[in-house]
Amino acid sequence: MRDKRGERRDRQPGQRLRDVPRTVWLLAAGQFFNMVVTFTFVYFFVYLTDERDLSVARAGLISGIGGIGMVAGNFTGGWFGDRYGHRRVLLVGSLAAGAGVLALPVLPVALLYVVPALSQYAGGCARAANSALVAVAVPTGGRRHAFAVTRFAANAGFTVGPPLGALLIAHVSYDWLFVVDGLGTLVFAAYARQILPAHGAARAKQAEPGPGVLAALRQRPTVLVLLGAILVTDLVYRQQYSTLPVDLARHGLDTGVYGWLLAINGGVILLLELPATLALRGRAPLRIIGAGLLLVGAGYAVLALGVGVATAVAMMLLLTAGEILYKTPATAYVADHAPAHVQGRFQSLYSGVSVSGVVLSAPLGGALYTVAPGLLWPLCAVLAGVAGCVVLAAGRGRTRPASVPVPVPVAVGGTTAGPDPETGSPARGTSG
Repeated sequence: MRDKRGERRDRQPGQRLRDVPRTVWLLAAGQFFNMVVTFTFVYFFVYLTDERDLSVARAGLISGIGGIGMVAGNFTGGWFGDRYGHRRVLLVGSLAAGAGVLALPVLPVALLYVVPALSQYAGGCARAANSALVAVAVPTGGRRHAFAVTRFAANAGFTVGPPLGALLIAHVSYDWLFVVDGLGTLVFAAYARQILPAHGAARAKQAEPGPGVLAALRQRPTVLVLLGAILVTDLVYRQQYSTLPVDLARHGLDTGVYGWLLAINGGVILLLELPATLALRGRAPLRIIGAGLLLVGAGYAVLALGVGVATAVAMMLLLTAGEILYKTPATAYVADHAPAHVQGRFQSLYSGVSVSGVVLSAPLGGALYTVAPGLLWPLCAVLAGVAGCVVLAAGRGRTRPASVPVPVPVAVGGTTAGPDPETGSPARGTSG
């Protein structure tokens, strides 16, 4: 490629989908399958109240404990990966999660307070390990596209999964829902074991080059700013799964309208996220992320004008556009700024804050809605808007990764891969 003066200008590595390593495509394919069969959590609350005949309060407590386990797994999975290998954490986490789901139909009620939480903790660890594996397989500058591919696969799988789960419940039983989910997760673990080569490189714990994770974060203030902004935004973003359907019903809009809103969200993401990532590949990431957070705030600001079909659709379109802009670039930004020896822990921090709303959004949003329902949407708009402005302000300073080594892709079994997926360190056979 040549610029306007006729001088050659090389494209940065990884700025096209064809540059995404084969290992990432294979991981994405496995993630699609895994999300197709991972439908237990969608119907778990209904299962507890209908099949197990538990009260709403007890079912809510069990589900809440499970959510805490999932968030905790996202926060800690990267630490295990840096210490013992991301591949190993992905495999062990998937095996434990699948076994826990398989056991659900035969568990006594007392163990429902424990086993689902442990299973979701294992699943959260596997999610963090999956992100770290993508990060270490792709050189700096190409991760935005790689994460977009894996997000597309996960969203596509989740679009297919819940309707299949509903069919299983309607025509077979809840028990088969857990059997298919658990066995599918175990199949994914076996698949991941085959596609991710184990090089047996030295463990990161034997010699940690560079500062610890806290010192590394202090050296990268923009990453800290981004993590804080994502934490606030996820609390706001996930109101669509808790207080939004309640408020829609309060204004006379039934569950059918809510279902169509979720369908709009999934459909637009599947259609536009990959093209948007390609179109914006040359743009500064913090500006894209900040704009996305502002769009999330704008979506809730529309609801503050009044709740109806038109405003609800406009809200969901703005929220979806914001999600498309901020989620993939934010994941890639954290990965690009992570020192190699703490890549997993950086990914865990991002994974944890990006799902924190699973635990925090419903109780906090519900409490505010109970006291002052008219205040919820304006406050959500302000919080997301402030988070977006803070990220945009941080983006005016230095945005390029500081002292982050660029991994050199190497051939692994005929594929292009980055560092050792077992440890995150350079794979054996890497030259120079």
